[in-house]
Amino acid sequence: MQTELVLDSLSTAVIVIDETLVPLYANASAEQLLGISRSRLTEHSLPHHYLSLALDEDLLGRTVSQQNSLSISRVPLITLENQAHVVDVSITPYETQQRRLCALIELRSVEQQLKIHQALVSKNQQQAAQLLVRGLAHEIKNPLGGLRGAAQLLDRELDQPEQQEFTTMIIEQADRLKAIVDKLLGPQHPSPRAPFNVHEPIEKALQLVEVTLPPGKIHIIRDYDPSIPEVVMEPDQMQQAILNIVQNAQQALEKSGDTITLRTRTKHQVSIGLHTHKMAVEIAIIDNGPGIDAALVDTLFYPMVTNKPEGSGLGLSIAHTIIAQHQGRIDCDTSHGCTEFTIWLPLTPAIQNEHQKDYHS
Repeated sequence: MQTELVLDSLSTAVIVIDETLVPLYANASAEQLLGISRSRLTEHSLPHHYLSLALDEDLLGRTVSQQNSLSISRVPLITLENQAHVVDVSITPYETQQRRLCALIELRSVEQQLKIHQALVSKNQQQAAQLLVRGLAHEIKNPLGGLRGAAQLLDRELDQPEQQEFTTMIIEQADRLKAIVDKLLGPQHPSPRAPFNVHEPIEKALQLVEVTLPPGKIHIIRDYDPSIPEVVMEPDQMQQAILNIVQNAQQALEKSGDTITLRTRTKHQVSIGLHTHKMAVEIAIIDNGPGIDAALVDTLFYPMVTNKPEGSGLGLSIAHTIIAQHQGRIDCDTSHGCTEFTIWLPLTPAIQNEHQKDYHS
């Protein structure tokens, strides 16, 4: 009994199987990983309890019958509920009191570590790209101001309207380039923040989008959790970040049409960078359009990266910068027939405690 209590406290899934690959025991983490109760797990052989595991069934059988040990890293697992995981698999010989040939299988989920590593790599690459673009933007902006000033001085000296047309053109194009450069620079410093209802900037962004939607072609679905506590933010910047992502989804659906879903939830134990937050707000922006080109996924949040003929490639980069300034995280998943941008914003301890009091009261 004591042994089972210890095994149930482990975060690693532990399963004991016999020579026919039928589980004799599974701990609580194994139930959670596979989404199946331990009583049901013992009814059929282990391969019946998942859709796929990149571990050959014959190899698994030989390992048990020959009482060998086996360790394989980063094995893709898809459960019966179509949940994808990446696990480290370890198989160790085990003999019961009845001297039956068995094996102890450990399945340790590593997708969280992979996500943290990928997020850190992406963050470093994003910062390097932004520093490069901002350096170039500053180099362009300085002479641009001088060019515009010289055109204004020249315009005052000219008397003929047909000649002033050229100076006006120079001034207009200089202003256009300055606007592009300002977008490249993005928000430089976080503005003062205060607690706000997260749905306020979402609704303001959606109102701006809905004005431009073609009638009856694209539908917006709101799936909000009204119990979400207030989040410390700068609402105008957050509105801009959400607007950029929703407009990206809108452009993806212009030809096919369909739905954009905005979903809000609270999540526990969310990793952002090197920190794990006890509670965070999740904002998901989902469209069921054609998806994102696989070649762009790794560089999606870089400045000037786009697959649209008339796109600037700045919208997602600016959204990423704003979310990062709020100590948050943004990810993109373009599998399972839809594209989902997910934003996580950490809740401060004071707000967490207040929310938990409300929840339990």
